[in-house]
Amino acid sequence: MTHTSTDQPARRATGALVPVLAFAGIVVAVMQTLLVPVIKDLPTLLSTSPSNATWVLTSTLLSGAVATPIMGRLGDLFGKRRMLFTSLAVMVVGALVSALTSTLLPMIVGRTLQGFAMGAIPLGIGLMRDMLPREKLGSAMALMSSSIGVGGGLALPAAALVAQHTNWHALFYGAAGLGVISIVLTFFVVPESPMRAEGSFDYLGALGLSAGLVLFLLPITKGSDWGWSSATTLGLFGAAVAVLLLWGLMELKVAAPLVDLRTTARPAVLFTNLASIMVGVSFYVVSLVLPQLLQLPAATGYGLGQSMVVAGLCVAPLGLTMMFTAPVYARISAKYGPKVTLIIGMVIIAIGYGGGLGLMNAAWQTIVISVVLGAGIGLAYSSLPALIVGAVPASETGAANGLNTLMRSIGTSVSSAVIGMVLANTAHHVGGVAVPTMHGFRVSFLIATGAVAVGLVLALFLPRQRQATKPQLRASAEEDAALERAAEVLGGGFRGRVLNAGGDPVARAKVTLIDRRGRQAGATLSAEDGSYALAVPVQGAYVLAAKAAGHGPLASSATHTGDDRPVDVDLSLPRADRNSGVPA
Repeated sequence: MTHTSTDQPARRATGALVPVLAFAGIVVAVMQTLLVPVIKDLPTLLSTSPSNATWVLTSTLLSGAVATPIMGRLGDLFGKRRMLFTSLAVMVVGALVSALTSTLLPMIVGRTLQGFAMGAIPLGIGLMRDMLPREKLGSAMALMSSSIGVGGGLALPAAALVAQHTNWHALFYGAAGLGVISIVLTFFVVPESPMRAEGSFDYLGALGLSAGLVLFLLPITKGSDWGWSSATTLGLFGAAVAVLLLWGLMELKVAAPLVDLRTTARPAVLFTNLASIMVGVSFYVVSLVLPQLLQLPAATGYGLGQSMVVAGLCVAPLGLTMMFTAPVYARISAKYGPKVTLIIGMVIIAIGYGGGLGLMNAAWQTIVISVVLGAGIGLAYSSLPALIVGAVPASETGAANGLNTLMRSIGTSVSSAVIGMVLANTAHHVGGVAVPTMHGFRVSFLIATGAVAVGLVLALFLPRQRQATKPQLRASAEEDAALERAAEVLGGGFRGRVLNAGGDPVARAKVTLIDRRGRQAGATLSAEDGSYALAVPVQGAYVLAAKAAGHGPLASSATHTGDDRPVDVDLSLPRADRNSGVPA
C-alpha cells in the first residue's frame, strides 16, 4: 500500500505539537481509572446490584478495544487530526451523559462513549510520525505511548481527592472539561497530516473485528461473576475463536483490509504485539494491588491503614516516573535501539515486582515499588511504537499502532480478571465481607513477574533494528553531491525503508527517483537497517524504483506537495523470480 499526500500542504508543526498530543493521550487514559476510587460504592450510587454495576467499567473497556484499531485505520484514510477531534468530542459527550445521571443504563451509555476516546493514542503516534523530523520522533512517540500509564497513574489521586470531598458526578464534569481543553489545544496547535493511505474503509472487517473482540473480552471481564467453567463463559470464548478465525480469513482476501494480517505476521510486529500483552498484564497488577494494600485497616496485621487520597498519592509516582522516562528512553534507544530498551524495561519491571515481595510493610515502601515499576513500564511502553513504526509501511502507522494499543488493553483485561480471581480466592471472609490477604498480594506480584519473564523471552525473538533516526546511507560521492544540490532547492523529499517479502530490512538496495518525464531525479543506496532518504528538486508526482541482489524489482508512485517535510514511502521488494533473470 502506497503512502500518498493530499493536494494541500499541511500547516507547519510547532514545538507545542508533542505536549498537546501527549496531553490528549493522558486525558483519554484518565477515563480508564476515573471510577477506581468509587468502585465499591457504585452499586449504592446507581441503585443496582454489584454484578450490574461492573458493566460501568466493562463498557468502557469494550468500546476502547473496538475503537482503537478502527480509529487508527480511519485516521490513515481520512486524516488523523480529524479522527482525533472525533475521539475527543465523543469522549466529552460521554462524560456529560454520565455526569447528568444516577441510573445504570444512561451511565453505561456514557461510559461506552468515553471508552471510544482510546483511539486518540495511535492517532497521536501517527501524527508524530507524519509531522516530526526523525531526530525528535523517538522521544515524542515514547511520551505519547507512556501517556496511557501516566494518565492512569495521575488520575488515581486526583479522582480520590474529588470523590472524597465533593459529589462523585464532579469526576465526569472534570473529565469533560479536560476533553474540551484538549480539543481547543488540538485545534490551534496540531496541523492535519498531509499523508493518506490509499484504499477504502473495510466496514465488514470492522464489524467482524468488533464482534470478535466483544465476544473475547466479555467473558474475561465477567468470568468471575458468571463462573469460569459456566456454559456462558465457555460459549462466548468458543464463539470468539470462530468469529476471529473467519474474520482473519476474510481479511486475507480483502484488497484494503482493516488490519493487514500479512504485515502483522512479520516477526518484528508479531513479537512486539505479543510482548505488549505481557507488559499490559504487568502494568495493571500494581494498580490493583497497592491501593488495596494501602487502604486496608492496620488491624488486619498487614494493611497500611491509609486514606483513599494518601493511597492515590503513593501510587502516583508510577505515572510520574513513566512520564520522565521518555527522554531517558530516547538516549538509550538512540544508542542501542528500541529492542534493547524494551528488554531493559522488562528487566526493571521484574526487579520491581521481585523486590516488591518484601516491600509491603510501610507506605514509603509502596512508593519505592511505584517508582521502580514506573521506570520499567515507561521504558517498555516507550519502545513499543518505535518497534511498530520501524516495521510497517508509513500508510499503516495508525492502524498498526491501534492494534498494538489494543494488545496492551487485552493485557490489562486479562490482568484484571486473573488478579481479581486470585485475590477473591485467597481472601478472608469477615462478617460476609471478603478481605484480601497478604498471600494474595504476593501471588499477584509473582504472576506479574511471570508475565514479564514471558515478555522478555518474546522480546529476545525480535529482529535487531537500528534506530531509524540516524540512517547511515552508503551512497557514492556523486549521489551525495546530487542530494545536497537537490536539498538546496527543496528541503523535503522521500524517506522510508527497503524491506524484503518477510518484512526484514534490505541493505544496499539501489533506490532511484524518476520524475514524470521518465528522467532520473536522484538515487541512493539503502543503509544497513534498510533506511533511505531522497530529496526532490521540485514538487510533483514521482516513481520510486528499487532493486537489490536476490530480490525482484519494485516501482512505487508517490507525490510530494512542495513543503519541507519528507514523505514516508516504504518499499517492499518481492522475492526474485527464477525465470526472470533476476539474480537469486
